[in-house]
Amino acid sequence: MLRKTWMEVDLGAVITNYQTVKKISGKEVIPVIKADAYGCGDVQVVQALAEQGISMIAVSSIEEGIHLRRYFPGSILVLGPTEPEHIPLCIEHQITINAYSNAWLEKLPEDCTGLVVHLKYDTGMNRIGFKTIEELQHALDVLNSKHCTVEGIFTHFVNAEEDIELTYKQYYKFEDAVRALRYPFKYIHCDNSAASLTFQAPVSNACRLGISMYGIPASSKVLYPAVRLYSTVAMIKHIEAGESISYGATYTSSYDEWIATIPIGYADGLIRKNQGRLVYAGGVYGEIVGRVCMDQCMVRFPKYVPEGTVVEFFGPHISIEAMADDLGTIPYEIMCGISDRVTRVYTLNNTIKAEANSRFDH
Repeated sequence: MLRKTWMEVDLGAVITNYQTVKKISGKEVIPVIKADAYGCGDVQVVQALAEQGISMIAVSSIEEGIHLRRYFPGSILVLGPTEPEHIPLCIEHQITINAYSNAWLEKLPEDCTGLVVHLKYDTGMNRIGFKTIEELQHALDVLNSKHCTVEGIFTHFVNAEEDIELTYKQYYKFEDAVRALRYPFKYIHCDNSAASLTFQAPVSNACRLGISMYGIPASSKVLYPAVRLYSTVAMIKHIEAGESISYGATYTSSYDEWIATIPIGYADGLIRKNQGRLVYAGGVYGEIVGRVCMDQCMVRFPKYVPEGTVVEFFGPHISIEAMADDLGTIPYEIMCGISDRVTRVYTLNNTIKAEANSRFDH
């Protein structure tokens, strides 16, 4: 690592969280590795989980599936839409896709031998998926007539974290469809991360594990935080009252104070809205003052903090959920927003196992 700015991913915590959800749910767990494993590094996360014996992962696109096929021999399910013209590519790379609309069915080739499919049922998300049992039955008939292997059926809960009434409404709709179709699906899955920990869905035999692999939400009390964002103090200076900081002079000191420059900015995923937020370094909290720059930001500390001191943006002292609350967003967006120029450091049992940075991985 050349620039001292990095996101630390605790693979031991990822594995433990996977094992916890598997035990609590009593079902097969399908890790969701889309969006570069929520920004954590899909290859490293998949390789760590493969050692736990997982048989399927989920991604968002064919591109992600083909990329991970080099590292994972099991089933790879694409959760997002796939163009029928790319079906030969899916068959070639053994990528499982989902059927989601009548318009999509009409574009299927006459012979799809070798294509593995899951039916997507829209029970309330109103994103993609068939809306009725009749549409699902029609899809089954079409897929079987074109020699597809219909392996599974699934839906997605809208708000399993907070709205139990809505979740039950969606679940019963899904359960009714599964029972009405009377088809021997190998995989029946509706449980996302939140539902896997708190909701009983007896009709399903698998669950999709996404954000909870990384210990979110921490309020679950059974998960371990797996992701932290750090940088270091590159320079610290003592400024006088009346001096301004950064572009636009949006901050002017009211008294003499210590200002540290940190090599992380909005091109790294630390968006400008972080101005005014707290960070942690050297046993004290400091405030990001002045506008966040593309590659750097400035922090006001209550005391001298030596150059080279590690600065925590989220981690043991500032949770990613607290950061998300401050920014009016969710942890997913923060994790996915950490750019690939930020080095990922992978630890296992408090030991660094690997580092990855896209600028040096080619």
